[in-house]
Amino acid sequence: MTLVIGIDEAGYGPNLGPLVIGGSSWQIDDLQSNQSSTDVAEHFLELQNDIQDDYRAGQGPPWGDSKKIFTRRGTKSETLEPLERGVFAAVRIATDTLPATSEHLLSLLTLTPPDDYDLACWKKLNTLRLPLATEVPRTIKESDKAARQLQNHAIRLTGLACRWIFPETFNAALNTGLNKSDILSQTSLQLAFDLRNQHPDSPAVIWCDRHGGRKRYTGVVSHCFDAARVEPLSETTHHSHYYIHDCEHPTSIHFSVGGESQLPVAVASMTAKYTRELAMDVFNKFWTDKLPSLQPTAGYPVDAQRWWKETEKNRRGMNIKDDALWRKS
Repeated sequence: MTLVIGIDEAGYGPNLGPLVIGGSSWQIDDLQSNQSSTDVAEHFLELQNDIQDDYRAGQGPPWGDSKKIFTRRGTKSETLEPLERGVFAAVRIATDTLPATSEHLLSLLTLTPPDDYDLACWKKLNTLRLPLATEVPRTIKESDKAARQLQNHAIRLTGLACRWIFPETFNAALNTGLNKSDILSQTSLQLAFDLRNQHPDSPAVIWCDRHGGRKRYTGVVSHCFDAARVEPLSETTHHSHYYIHDCEHPTSIHFSVGGESQLPVAVASMTAKYTRELAMDVFNKFWTDKLPSLQPTAGYPVDAQRWWKETEKNRRGMNIKDDALWRKS
C-alpha cells in the first residue's frame, strides 16, 4: 500500500480572514512499495480522468482546480454550490458521514477554535447549518459514483484535514521574525507530517502546490519532519522534489507550480477554500449586521482597503485592535 498526501492553501493573498491549509490523504492498495512518484501520478491521472468524465456527464462530483470551481473577489461572487458539493462528496467518502453543522464539519477536519475566537466576528463559526447551497441527495449520488471509481482504481480516500491561521496569530508569527512564506510552508508541512504519521508503516508520496515563489525547501522539510537528512532531487522554476531519508519507509515530497493538477492537491485545495468561505460568511454577516449598507468582502488587498475604510468608525467604537483583523504581508 502506498500513502499519497495532497496539501494546498486558501487565503494566502488576502488581508482579511484566515489563511487555511487543506490536506487530503489517500491509499493506493495495489502499488508496490518500490514504485516511483511517476507511477503514483499516472495511477491518479487515470482516476482523475474517469472522475472528470463522470462530472461532465452530470454524474460525479466537481473535483478539480478550486479556482475554476469557485471564485469570489470583492462584491462579485459565484455560487458556492459546486465547491460545497465537491467537498461534501469527499467528506462523505472519507468519513462515511455528511455534517449537518459547521461544528461537526470542523471536527471532522480536525480544526480547533482559533486563538482569535474571542473576537466577536468569529463567534458563530460553530453554529452554521449545513449544507448552505447544495442538495444532499445529489451529493450522496455523486459521492457514491466517485466511491465506485475509487474502488475500480484500488484507491481509497482515507482522510481530510485543515489547519487555519487567523490574522492576530498570523501577525504574531511575523513579529517573531518569520515571513509570510515561512508561515505557509511550516503550517503546510506540519499538516503533511501529521497526515504522514497516521500511516508510518507505508511508503508515502506528498504533493504540495508551490508556496509563492519559493524554490528551496530542504530546511523547512527537515525541520517539520524532524529529519536529519533531506535530499534535494530537483529544484527548478516549476518543481522542487525531495527524498526524506529519516522516515522508516520511503517518503518523497514535491512542490509544483500548478499543483492542483494532481487530484489529491485539488481536493485539499477545495476543502481549504470551502472552510475559508464558511469563515468569511460568518465574518461578513457579523459586519453587515452592524452596517447594513456595507458590501461583503473576500478580503483581497484592493477590496480589503475599501472595507477597512468603511468600517473604521465601528472598529474604533468596538475597540478592536488593527492586528486582530488586518493580516500583514
